[in-house]
Amino acid sequence: MNAFQACLWVFAGGCAGCWLLSVLTREYSWVDRIWSVVPVAYTGIFAGHAGFADARLNLLFALVFLWGARLTFNYARKGGYAPGGEDYRWAVLRGRMAPWQFQLFNLFFITLYQNAILLLIALPAWTALDHQTPLGAADVVLAVAFVACLAGETIADQQQWNFHQWKKRETAAGRTPDPRFARTGLFRFSRHPNFFFEQAQWWLVFLFGVSAAGAVTWTIAGAVLLTALFVGSTIFTESITLSRYPEYADYQRRVSPIVPWFPRRAGRRGSAVGSTSD
Repeated sequence: MNAFQACLWVFAGGCAGCWLLSVLTREYSWVDRIWSVVPVAYTGIFAGHAGFADARLNLLFALVFLWGARLTFNYARKGGYAPGGEDYRWAVLRGRMAPWQFQLFNLFFITLYQNAILLLIALPAWTALDHQTPLGAADVVLAVAFVACLAGETIADQQQWNFHQWKKRETAAGRTPDPRFARTGLFRFSRHPNFFFEQAQWWLVFLFGVSAAGAVTWTIAGAVLLTALFVGSTIFTESITLSRYPEYADYQRRVSPIVPWFPRRAGRRGSAVGSTSD
């Protein structure tokens, strides 16, 4: 069995397990629960098929492992692995769909599409396996950029975590939190800095494949589809946030949706797309 075939078995098992558990438990965040683990397994399979003797594959595996460890920790502390830890957006979506419509959405989008993305974003490691060229300066630059993005996402998630802990304390004390959503630190420059750094890391993974092959390959599909997923997710999430907090509209006008940038002056109009700050 070659490396890609082994990954296909993992993909099939992930799809079957996520779908079956969603039907049995009526919770629909099982893909979220394996999100930080499966890409690590895929890159490990490719590195392992090279006997862990290829420097680029080993570097890529180490970086993806760090990505997965950080994301697993952050997801666990938010209660994502606990019973009832379902993403709140699925409950909102269920309320807008007929039961049969949501079950089709669960099968084709939540289960199959998202698991396919998890496989596709890791396939630059397959390119690296097929093109075992020496590690070069470009790989070092990509690794440094990856670590910088990993640090940026860690900071953004910590700032968001600190905000929500403060918000819980204010609510428990009988006070109305003000502000009601995170908008300081990195959230002053982007409504979704964690989304920006997450996507950037997987574009960098794709570039590792480019570095190995010396050309752009079809594995760009993983990064493209991941970006498309984030665009749709942020639009939907912000629609929920705006319905809860009308003042969010001003934040949308002033602050960049994804890419960190200097905030606009109050009163200027701007485009609006996406937040997970609540």
